[in-house]
Amino acid sequence: MKAGIVGCGFVGSTAAYTLVLKGLVKDLVLIDINAKVAQAHAEDILHATPFSRAVRVVAGDYSLLEGADVVILCCGVGQRPGETRLQLLERNAAIFSGVVEQVLRYVKDPILLVASNPVDIMTHVTVKLSGLPPNKVIGSGTILDTARFRALLGEHLDVAPSSIHAYVLGEHGDSEVLAWSSIEVGGVPLADFARQIGRDLTAEIIADIDEGVRSAAYRIIESKGATYFGIGAGLAHIVQAVRGNERRILTVSGLVSDVSEFEGTCLSLPRLVGAGGILAEFRPDLSDAEDESLRSSAQILLEAVDELSL
Repeated sequence: MKAGIVGCGFVGSTAAYTLVLKGLVKDLVLIDINAKVAQAHAEDILHATPFSRAVRVVAGDYSLLEGADVVILCCGVGQRPGETRLQLLERNAAIFSGVVEQVLRYVKDPILLVASNPVDIMTHVTVKLSGLPPNKVIGSGTILDTARFRALLGEHLDVAPSSIHAYVLGEHGDSEVLAWSSIEVGGVPLADFARQIGRDLTAEIIADIDEGVRSAAYRIIESKGATYFGIGAGLAHIVQAVRGNERRILTVSGLVSDVSEFEGTCLSLPRLVGAGGILAEFRPDLSDAEDESLRSSAQILLEAVDELSL
């Protein structure tokens, strides 16, 4: 597989490093407005390949993307301390207009994987700008929020997060919906599992986990300026699903077409991801309160997109 990454900041460079360490690509192209930074990352990552697998890592202009299967868009400006993802909207939408045009000049039918925030809106922008079939444009969505949710639940339950089926839906941002009502651990409903192992979920513990998921980005950004390890791994996980046609269920963002009440919105739902990109999307069974929250999240995103001239 050949992949490209546009934007070699914290997220882009971490995603590149993860792709190489996991041996998911044979060719990797790094592009950044600061060509020296892209070149430095390419050299540094290339020097890690003897400890992993042979990968051709280069930096340069958009023409090097020719033949790429996946292009990850990590370009744009970063989130400032205290700034919501939606406040990034106008600043990043303008940047994407030029980037998408350049990518498609050299790559005719790629899968575009969007990581820039606000990711749901930038995914919507990318669908409109690219003219690609919507299933070919994947936003990283709430894949990181879902990972945070499972990690915190795993710590409380003392169970591997991979054994926990829990999802965060809707916006990757303040209105995201933690779907507590549908969580299962090893096929056992969460409350029953917690009770059986003597780790009951009190209202206080639930509130702490909920806050831990929702405030993670703000807390990390305040302390070290950016989040990148988690999302870098998440982007590699999506690429892995595409590369191997793994048909994984992932909470990625995309333009909704099969769920009537959210049609025309980009937000995260459980989606089947494989070689063709997004292969299917599913309407989860939620509690009444969660369902209402998901509808509200969709409305927030629709109103934000309406502010743009696409």
